[in-house]
Amino acid sequence: MSPSTGTAAEGHPDGRHAAAKATERNSVRVAVPVIGTVTLPPPEQLAFVGGVAALTVLEVIEWPVAVALVAGHVLAARSHNKVVRDFGEALQEALSAVCGG
Repeated sequence: MSPSTGTAAEGHPDGRHAAAKATERNSVRVAVPVIGTVTLPPPEQLAFVGGVAALTVLEVIEWPVAVALVAGHVLAARSHNKVVRDFGEALQEALSAVCGG
């Protein structure tokens, strides 16, 4: 695999690189002047957290419920990202077996 191109032998794409790129595409990077670059979750996740925050501020739900909802949402998103990475690794192993490398 070439480190700069992310490709395996004979021009086949690297599964791990593809999974990392897909995960990266679904996140938002924001440059904050004092802090630096901050990686935020995808817009639909931000909308969910914003909605929970709004319901909490309006006292429609209590803050412990809001914390539990957001924590569950974050754990589910991490699990999804892990599945994408694992799929990329499995794809890379399959390509290595087929290409003999």
